[in-house]
Amino acid sequence: MQSLILLRLLQLASPSLPIGAYTYSQGLESAIEKGTVFNESSAREWIAESISIVADFEAPIAWRLLKAFSTRDAEQVAYWTESFVAARDTAEFRAETIQMGYSLGKLITDLNVADESLKVILTNQSEVPLPTAFACAAVALGIPHEAALLGMLFSLVENQVLVCVKSVPLGQVSGQSLLLSLHPEIEHAAHHAQQLEDDVLSNWAPGLSLLSMQHETQYSRVYRS
Repeated sequence: MQSLILLRLLQLASPSLPIGAYTYSQGLESAIEKGTVFNESSAREWIAESISIVADFEAPIAWRLLKAFSTRDAEQVAYWTESFVAARDTAEFRAETIQMGYSLGKLITDLNVADESLKVILTNQSEVPLPTAFACAAVALGIPHEAALLGMLFSLVENQVLVCVKSVPLGQVSGQSLLLSLHPEIEHAAHHAQQLEDDVLSNWAPGLSLLSMQHETQYSRVYRS
C-alpha cells in the first residue's frame, strides 16, 4: 500500500476521529453491569462474538457500500443504507449509527475530500448511518476496499477494547494484549464479509438486542449504548 493511502486509512480508523465513537459501548456496558464480562478472558469472548455478528451483517453491507460508492451507483447506496438503518433493532443502536454517520458525513463535507458526485449521493440519503459515511469517506480518500473494511472492523474492535479497559476495568497492557489477540478474528471477519450473498445476511442476535434495550433503563450509565 502506498504511504499516503496508509496514512489516510490510519486517520479514518483513528479513535481520535471526531464522530463520538468513544461514547458508545454497543451493549457491552450492560454485559459488564450484569457480570457477563468481568476479566480479559470474558472480554475476549464477548468481543469475538460481536465481531462474528458484525461479519454477518454490518461488514458485508459496508463492503457493498464501498463498491456502490466507487461506481457512483446511487440506487445501490440508497438500498443498502436503508436496509442497514431498518435493521437496527433498538432505539440506542439506531441512534448510535445515525449520530456517528451524521458526524462523519459532516466531516467529509468540512474537509472537502469528496468529489461532487460522492457528495450528492451522500446528501441524498434521508439518514446516513455510519457504514454509509465510512464507505463514502474511504472511496473519497482512495483507500482500497479491502483495507477500508479491515480499518472499519479494527476501529469497532478497538473501541470495544477501550470500553473494557475503562469499565471492567482492565489494565493498559491487558487491553493491548486483548486487541492483539483479536487480529485473526478481524481478518477472518473481513474475508467472510466479502463472500456472503445478499440473501444470507443476518443481524440475528437476540441476546445483544435485549441487553441494548435493558441499557436504556440501566440505573448507572457511562455510555450512550
